[in-house]
Amino acid sequence: MQLSRRGLILGAAALTAGCSSAATVASVPVTGAVPTGSQLAATYTPAVPSVTVTPPLDPSGRVRSELMSRAMAALDIHHRELPLRDRMYLVDFAKYSGDERLYEVDLVAGHVTAMRTCHGRGSDPTHTGYARDFSNQPDSHMSSLGSFATAGAGWGAAQGPNVLLDGLEYSNDKARERAIIIHGADYADPDYLAREGKLGRSYGCFSVAHVDLPGLRERMGTGRLLFAYA
Repeated sequence: MQLSRRGLILGAAALTAGCSSAATVASVPVTGAVPTGSQLAATYTPAVPSVTVTPPLDPSGRVRSELMSRAMAALDIHHRELPLRDRMYLVDFAKYSGDERLYEVDLVAGHVTAMRTCHGRGSDPTHTGYARDFSNQPDSHMSSLGSFATAGAGWGAAQGPNVLLDGLEYSNDKARERAIIIHGADYADPDYLAREGKLGRSYGCFSVAHVDLPGLRERMGTGRLLFAYA
């Protein structure tokens, strides 16, 4: 029987593969004749490389696209101060204080959890519910914008349990001096919101509802991004 050039090549490939896979050799019929190309094709199973599929980030589109893109850039800009990249925290100060505007972004699974946070009274002196002005100056009682690094759980005589923050930019690098932290506050609780229609104001801290603080305090840790934008 005369074999085609293709048959000879495929036959040689099958014999070579037999050195590393006994199962492949055993599956070729032994008839005393050289197996045909169709017989080899029926017994050949190509290796399929494993592929890691990254879930889409914020598939429901809860976070404003400009805020998300700037925060992702901040992760790279401040990578030395932000070694943990499994989660990040975003604050959208363009939104009303009664709305959910503090976002916990899971950078591994892609999903986003939203909650409420306050802005400083100096940023909203007439208490409209919107932050209009921002500052890094002590005693301004204004909120600050930009990139912060979470600095671990703390405890203060005035506010009790909290999360410490370090400002990473000229717009917020006095955060420690100003004692800008994340802490629980009565004026951030749901009953205050139900009564007033908006949250109260802090002295520049990212105040949150008491019920949200324990989880944040545990998950934020040290070395994750908090990015505030308006």
